[in-house]
Amino acid sequence: MPDMTPAPRRRSRWRLFAAPVLVLILAIAWSAFWFYAASQVWVQADAWRAQEAKAGRVYDCGKRSVAGYPFRLEIRCEDASVTLLSQTAAPQTSFTARLGEILVVAQVYDPTRVIAEFKAPATLAERGAQPQLAVNWRTGRASVAGLPAVPQRGSLVFDDPAIDRVNGSVQTPLGRANHVELHGRLAEDSAADNPVIETALQINGGSLQDVHPVLATPFDADIRAKVSGLKDFTPKPWPERFREIQAAGGHVEIVQSRIQQGEMIAVSAGSLSLNAAGRIEGELQMTVTGLERVIPALGIEKMLEEGVPQSTLDRVAPGVKTQDLNNLFGALDRAVPGLGKMVKQNANVGVAATVNSLGSEAMLEGKKARSFPLRFADGAVFLGPIKVGQIPPLF
Repeated sequence: MPDMTPAPRRRSRWRLFAAPVLVLILAIAWSAFWFYAASQVWVQADAWRAQEAKAGRVYDCGKRSVAGYPFRLEIRCEDASVTLLSQTAAPQTSFTARLGEILVVAQVYDPTRVIAEFKAPATLAERGAQPQLAVNWRTGRASVAGLPAVPQRGSLVFDDPAIDRVNGSVQTPLGRANHVELHGRLAEDSAADNPVIETALQINGGSLQDVHPVLATPFDADIRAKVSGLKDFTPKPWPERFREIQAAGGHVEIVQSRIQQGEMIAVSAGSLSLNAAGRIEGELQMTVTGLERVIPALGIEKMLEEGVPQSTLDRVAPGVKTQDLNNLFGALDRAVPGLGKMVKQNANVGVAATVNSLGSEAMLEGKKARSFPLRFADGAVFLGPIKVGQIPPLF
């Protein structure tokens, strides 16, 4: 019989090439998508810059580039600068901040979350003038989630930040910290047309010179607050934003605040708002342990020894006149030689006794403490009857 065995069928080879071809097509499509997204970065950035410029914040880059293919977008801005116009209560004042480099990173598959890194140093100067402040840090970074719509949360973190006053070639320390964090997010129960912002500020080893003697000694702070009164997130100058919050009856609720400076610990909570003149009003209920250690930093004794300039006296004893006080000390010395000097040297003791008589006894973290209000009236800060500071208007 003839051989009836069928000849073997030749296998099609298209399947051997299907997978590589599919991978190639996907790679081409992904590359096209990435380069399109990269081309849109500066389109979106320029639109955002135009919005910010209308609000008095002008951003610019000396050199900019996009990298990160295939899965990231790395936007690099070298010789970055921002000019702030009409951002303070004095509208004629403008500042320009310059920064070495900003690197912004976003994953192509999750463009709603952006991470930024800042390269030190930075300088701050009045527009057209020489730098007045120099800022340095070890690491600086930020993150924002929820873009391009209304951001849902954001963070700003700096390690070892240092701020110096600049006078020609001389730099004088102004502020220092080991670590600073600022976080903000939309409260879960807030309405879209009346958002509430929850914030948290943490400072470790912070200090400020030439602001107030109390702040010159390193301190740690953990402050949590809620801000209400916002109507929208449209870019606006800060004075306009503050005026809007005041008109809407908005306020800052200090939910929890803890500040520690050596053996002094202070916790507080309360509410602050703005009056029609843009000055802070409100009250914080404070509980403090070790307050007597802070009294010398108020500088009462030194002010008395130096003759008590009226501007300085107004901070701690509003209403008392310098001449009247100096006449009193002179009369004491004439009546009993040395008595006026003794009173001056013991001024801090009297102030401490006055403060300790305020409020009520309390316990704080296992230590004896005093609980009393810290009042803000038309921008002035009062510890009981003693004026300890003055905050300028915000608009």
